Formats: sequence, C-alpha cells, structure tokens
Amino acid sequence: MSGLNKGADGLSKGLGKVQVSLRWDPSAMGLPDNDLDLIAATYTADEPYGKPAYLVHFDSRSPDGTILLNRDSRTGMGLGSDEVMTLELDRLAPLYARVVVGVAIQQGGGRKTFGDVANTGVRVTEGYTELAADDFAAVAGATAATVVEFVRTGQGAWECRPAVRGFDTDPAAFAAVMGSA
Repeated sequence: MSGLNKGADGLSKGLGKVQVSLRWDPSAMGLPDNDLDLIAATYTADEPYGKPAYLVHFDSRSPDGTILLNRDSRTGMGLGSDEVMTLELDRLAPLYARVVVGVAIQQGGGRKTFGDVANTGVRVTEGYTELAADDFAAVAGATAATVVEFVRTGQGAWECRPAVRGFDTDPAAFAAVMGSA
C-alpha cells in the first residue's frame, strides 16, 4: 500500500505496485526466434544517471524482491503478454530514486530491430489503470529501447514518465547505457 505524502497540491499517494507487459509475435517458420527481454535498472539518489545499482532481467530479480520478472518468453509464442515484470515501487528502499525499464532484442540469430518483429507492444499499468503504452513504431530501426522511467519525487512518491528512446546496441551494452539519458 502506498503511503500518503503531503505535496504542495495536497495529498499525493504516488505509484505503488506497477506491471510492465511486453508482447510480440513469433518469427516466421525457418527464421531465428524473436527473443525480446524486459530489463529494469535501479539507480540510487546519489547517482540517478550513473551506473545502475542493480539490474533485473531473465533469470534474476531484485535483491529485496521488489522487482520480479514474472514471465519470460524466448519465442513470443503464447497468448497475451509474453513477458511481464512487476515492480513494487512503494516497497523500494529510500536510497533508490529512479528505475528505468527497457526492452532489448537478443541478437543471437543475426541483427533484428523492432521493425523486424511483428506485433510488438508494451503496456505499463497500476491495477486497472494504464500508465503508458507503445508499439515501438517510433524506434523501428532500434535493437533496444527504454520504455518508461519511474522517478521518486521530492515528497517520496513515485511517478511514471513514459520514455521510449531507441538504441542500436546489444543487450549487455544496452543495460550499461539505458539510464544515461
């Protein structure tokens, strides 16, 4: 549950538990799999644009259990969302001031961009409220993209800032630079 924070405009709860859902279609038969990955990078108040304090991606979770990749797909096959990440922002320690979530396309079968992957889409929700959504059309030539950043306000509440920015890099390099802008 989000705590109440008194802001200049009165009471503000901020964000609590949010979900980032990613979908895409499988590759055509005979072609390398489309494998997209959600990545979250957490930054401290001392270095909100520096090196991430930690990353959450496939086969990992945050040290305190507040950020978790609930579903991971390597092919895009299945119904609904192919990857889902849950972020319990209201439980993050006060030392964290910023969380950036992005998507990277695995490049094992050759270079693929968002324009090469059919039916891509991302949704950011808190409960039934949609906070952001995008289809990656604006970054069709990119191999990775940030999708949203969550920032702690001066009153301690979390807010959502849609931030679709494309990068032309592999997943490892993307994880190092995704929060720099």
